[in-house]
Amino acid sequence: MANRYIYTNTKENKSKKRFMESTIYPKILPNDNDLYIITEQSDRLDILANKYYNNPNMWWIIATANNISDANFFVEPGIQLRIPSDISKILNDLQKINR
Repeated sequence: MANRYIYTNTKENKSKKRFMESTIYPKILPNDNDLYIITEQSDRLDILANKYYNNPNMWWIIATANNISDANFFVEPGIQLRIPSDISKILNDLQKINR
């Protein structure tokens, strides 16, 4: 399972309270092998990630690729979404950025 927080660093403030730093996501450029879909009424980012990547935790890849930044998993029906194809490159870029 690809945990998007695995590369997120933790810090400690002056009062010794620990917190997680922000995760920086890679820019996901279009690829000729990307899939484009038109969303339906019941579509959610996690369900789409499970359908195309066999992992609902990869919802952030679809969100990042389509500039979806609100906290809602539901997507508006009838819009075109890009489903990135090169998952290994995206995960490698995520790791490099957050070292």
